[in-house]
Amino acid sequence: MSTQLLVHPDDIRTLFSRAMSDLYRTEVPLYGTLLQLVSDVNHAVLTADAALADGLRDERQLSRLDVERHGAIRLGTAQELQTMRRLFAVMGLQPVGYYDLSVAGVPVHSTAFRPTDDEALGCNPFRVFTSLLRLELIADEGLRQQAAAVLAKRQIFTSRCLELIELSEQQKGLTETQARQFVEQALETFRWHSQATVDFPTYKALREAHTLVADIVCFKGPHINHLTPRTLDIDAVQEGMSRHGMQAKNTIEGPPRRQFPILLRQTSFLALEESIQFLHQASTGSHSARFGEVEQRGCALTRKGRALYDALLGRALEASRSGVPMALALEKTFHAFPDDAVTLHNEQLAFFRYKVNGKRLALQSAAADATTSQLVDGGWLSIEPITYEDFLPVSAAGIFRSNLGNEVRDSYAAQGNQASFEAALGARVLDEIALYEQVQSASLAECLEQIRRQVAEVPV
Repeated sequence: MSTQLLVHPDDIRTLFSRAMSDLYRTEVPLYGTLLQLVSDVNHAVLTADAALADGLRDERQLSRLDVERHGAIRLGTAQELQTMRRLFAVMGLQPVGYYDLSVAGVPVHSTAFRPTDDEALGCNPFRVFTSLLRLELIADEGLRQQAAAVLAKRQIFTSRCLELIELSEQQKGLTETQARQFVEQALETFRWHSQATVDFPTYKALREAHTLVADIVCFKGPHINHLTPRTLDIDAVQEGMSRHGMQAKNTIEGPPRRQFPILLRQTSFLALEESIQFLHQASTGSHSARFGEVEQRGCALTRKGRALYDALLGRALEASRSGVPMALALEKTFHAFPDDAVTLHNEQLAFFRYKVNGKRLALQSAAADATTSQLVDGGWLSIEPITYEDFLPVSAAGIFRSNLGNEVRDSYAAQGNQASFEAALGARVLDEIALYEQVQSASLAECLEQIRRQVAEVPV
């Protein structure tokens, strides 16, 4: 290759995410309405709370708020998943986390392709929740074989896209012209096609097995089924959707509303009924798959924090099954989860970045022998929450289920199989909690070294 400059993966990711957003806005006009609603809510929150705006600016969250999106796709074969991993790598996305949705009645397992370092996340935190169909969960062996045969015939990537992926791997990147071609070609994989690849009887049989199976198997490609902007007040967006002609799902997925947000809260407007043409048939039918979602992100939790969260969520789900409204069950159960930053930090329930208070240290250097909690309590260190960049399997399944209509089941007997997913992926998925641990540890080490140097300079 030569002297031509290569485009940074962050810039390719930005080009792609903008193109994807434009595509989805054209295909699903209500998505544009949702973006405007989210923008209005975020503006109102920031105008009313200057301290929050300053905090988000200090935490490098404000600049990414308007561009932040996540999408979701569903793939049918290991080959599709492996190639998708290579496609996402061109724009700096790596597979993070393993999610088993079969326990909630959705016959897929998944990962999230996303940036993993702070600089890339600050530039554009675009993510794609990517699911792989588990054909072994289709009970009817004949139908299972039929679905596999349909999937084996399709090619979801254009030939030029495949060439550019290989070129990027060889060159360690793409030139500007190649990057723009790549975005144009990659977009074709995610485009909606109203022509089904099967006849109506096949579609009907697969849909009876599970609505999601039909959605994955019966079309030319893995149409993007939603794009998700980030809001600062998901309750306000939930209330506003109905005023803007959107049919919102009944409940917000994730933890209840809190003073100190944690993890992820999500809601959506319900999937649209769209006209489709079946193979070898003049008449049309309909299919519902694509919807609009919105999310509010909070602080990432440690393994201890996640264990507490999962235990409380389990209690709330149990209470809801006995007749208590889910919202009320969550509110009551989560009183046991601390709702302020210092307690969450000192009890090692959540992840934080640190910043040294130089003025405090200059006045009193007793910080030299203090523990981290004492440094925070004493004011030598301030803490900033590390944003949760990932997903919650129960919430993801809840969103999926709410957009699949009535044709869902409670669960499958099979459990998750991360090893088989990684074999299909052709790579290991990264441990999301380990990534947060690394960020917190690096931040603390940097601050402790700064304290050590400053204390050493203080005259005795």
